[in-house]
Amino acid sequence: MRIGVVVGEPSGDLLAAGLLAAMRRSMPGLEAEGIGGPQLARTGFNSLFAMDRLSFMCDVSQLAGRLFELWVLRRRLREHFLEHRPDVFIGVDAPEFNLGLEESLHAHGIRTVHYVSPSVWAWRRYRVRRMARALDRLLILLPFEEEFYQHTDVCARYVGHPVVDRILNDPAAQVGSVAAARAALGLPADGQWVALLPGSRSSELRQLTTPFLQTAAWCLQRNPELRFISSLVGAADVQRLRQERDRQYPGLPLQVFHNRMSEVMCAADAVLLASGTATLEGLLLERPMVVAYRMPWLSYALLRCLVSVRHIALPNLLAGQRLVPEFMQRQVRPEVLGSALLHWLNTPQAVRRLQEQFRGVRDQLGRGADQRAADAVLELLPPVATAGRER
Repeated sequence: MRIGVVVGEPSGDLLAAGLLAAMRRSMPGLEAEGIGGPQLARTGFNSLFAMDRLSFMCDVSQLAGRLFELWVLRRRLREHFLEHRPDVFIGVDAPEFNLGLEESLHAHGIRTVHYVSPSVWAWRRYRVRRMARALDRLLILLPFEEEFYQHTDVCARYVGHPVVDRILNDPAAQVGSVAAARAALGLPADGQWVALLPGSRSSELRQLTTPFLQTAAWCLQRNPELRFISSLVGAADVQRLRQERDRQYPGLPLQVFHNRMSEVMCAADAVLLASGTATLEGLLLERPMVVAYRMPWLSYALLRCLVSVRHIALPNLLAGQRLVPEFMQRQVRPEVLGSALLHWLNTPQAVRRLQEQFRGVRDQLGRGADQRAADAVLELLPPVATAGRER
């Protein structure tokens, strides 16, 4: 069996690697190729192009100048998969790129799956019509998305979010293991620690690194006993954050770790982070958080005209109410973010109430997402492709 996979960023790479591992438990001889990152590479995935060629797509200001490059890349992938036809093609997130490719391959009789719903429930709902044409199946991660798709022609399957299993099954990231997380990171067990997590995408790091450092300095002025920790996915990003710390605030007590986000989050008394999947991890770890997001003005101007939801943070979306403070654009200022962080640090009763609310949301989330996603894909395969796993 052969599958095509295209992912555009680290979070999608992790999702695809978990899906591929679960599929191979049923079909050990499965082959996969397309575009992937380091997580997929460890599974023996054949990457035809580098993943970073798609990683800028969330930034409209960059996207506009690279449309021709993306068009060429998508055409080359289309030609490759039409010549070397996979049994199924799976686009993981990156809808601006993948939906067009999926629509073209589907029109030529190739089964197509999209993993991770585009935020059509939040903005640009007209994309649902294209998804219905382009996809044999959509795999959705969040429970409230299931109800939305029941009123559309998209064949959607709720599989849950793999981060739930990763966090709840990881002894190093268990709720209540603050001391263990600090010990694993080599941190003192006492004192108050704040985690700064400006994101994984290059556009997020450009927009949020400086305001997060400013916020840390603002908080430190008001509480000199505070200490700060951070974790970034890329080794180069770790080095850049350290350089920015030394250049802007050389005395700032900030330790930066490489790819240890769950431990860093678990070790912290409060977390300042970019809107995204990390906020779901924070919910599962029951960490009080402040969520921020900032993007280039052109991207925001376009988005603002099309958005139809009240919240951006996943804990708030899942709960249907504002559990944690969230700030966008001009609100992303040190005095605003810092005041919200100090509220959590100075109000333990508010933290306990938040953690109770987090546990209520967590109970809504399913387990075994990788295997459910794999089963949903394998159901689409023709008998000749699945005969081997039935013997």
